Amino acid sequence: MNDLAPLLTPEGRALLDAVRGTAPADELAVATRLRRDHPAPLVSAALAQARLRQRAVAKFGTEDADRMFFTPDGVEQSTRASVAAYRAARLKELGVTSVADLCCGIGGDAIALARAGIRVLAVDRDPATAATARANADALGLAGLIEVREADVTEVDTSGHDAVFVDPARRGGRGRIFDPEAYSPPLSWAVAAARTARVAALKIAPGVPHEAVPADAEAEWISDHGDVKEAVLWFGTAPGTVRATLLPGPRTLRGAGLPDPPVRPLGRYLYEPDGAVIRAHLVADVAAELDGGLLDATIAYVTADTLRPTPYATAYEITDQLPFNVKKLKALLRERGVGVLTVKKRGSAVEPEELRRKVKPQGPHAATVFLTRVAGAPTMLIGAPAAV
Repeated sequence: MNDLAPLLTPEGRALLDAVRGTAPADELAVATRLRRDHPAPLVSAALAQARLRQRAVAKFGTEDADRMFFTPDGVEQSTRASVAAYRAARLKELGVTSVADLCCGIGGDAIALARAGIRVLAVDRDPATAATARANADALGLAGLIEVREADVTEVDTSGHDAVFVDPARRGGRGRIFDPEAYSPPLSWAVAAARTARVAALKIAPGVPHEAVPADAEAEWISDHGDVKEAVLWFGTAPGTVRATLLPGPRTLRGAGLPDPPVRPLGRYLYEPDGAVIRAHLVADVAAELDGGLLDATIAYVTADTLRPTPYATAYEITDQLPFNVKKLKALLRERGVGVLTVKKRGSAVEPEELRRKVKPQGPHAATVFLTRVAGAPTMLIGAPAAV
């Protein structure tokens, strides 16, 4: 798996075509048949690559995933294509023509940058990863814009490029790394490298503490179809700005530095802010837009009396507010014939599946129950998505 060369030969490429789309249950039979005419290690490598390509479809789409090459870590850690394309477009708008992509991985961001017409120096110190990035640039016809270099990023001269992009490794032998200084390379090194360029972007975990954001950086949290994907520290743009960007779109909410929203009684509508808005600490900005307040000072649910369309939160019409009581909830759902129950929670220790098992929803209707706190008290709110 660490040597792509055999898969890049005509025989290897033919095998990749032969095993495309192989279901896990059919792998043994396919391997047995192909080993009659091909070396067993090559057949195994082709089947393993086919599995990785199937996993990569969610991030890269079928057309690209079927042509690209992957490592297990590369599939897991690479940027989703939609997010990489958004970031590349923003760099293009900033007048960037060349980028030093440090810790490039299998090349997902380099591909998006090159497709935006930006020249890329893609650097990774791992030989297998660098080889994979090089193979992907070739496979997608972008080798003319992407130079892949196997090197330690801390030793690379980036002065010949308009911008620097750094995606430090945030996983180690024990899993995900939460301390930014334990990234590889550490966040402090990445920040120093960013400050040497006219424009820079550092990809970091969305859970980064706000106090870790440098004063001269712009912080942006990005979600895709409601799932928070990453945070980015931008240099050379708008120091001190905080943004939440929602894809597709993009739609960007810029923080106005508002104080925390007031706590108020439940209104007719409950708004669930997008995860990027919450991570960016911009719930107050959404509440101001909706003329709403919080149900609880520590919970990121906004309530309001009127229904207003906003891309930054999902609206629900609330019909019932009850103290937390499973028996009462079960009786209410049975009375209304609710068989499709969506359970959301924020500020509650109860697991949605556990609650669903206990209430045993049955019937033709649907409802959403929120397990949360209202003015500090455990509460159940029942409602449904509002038609905006």
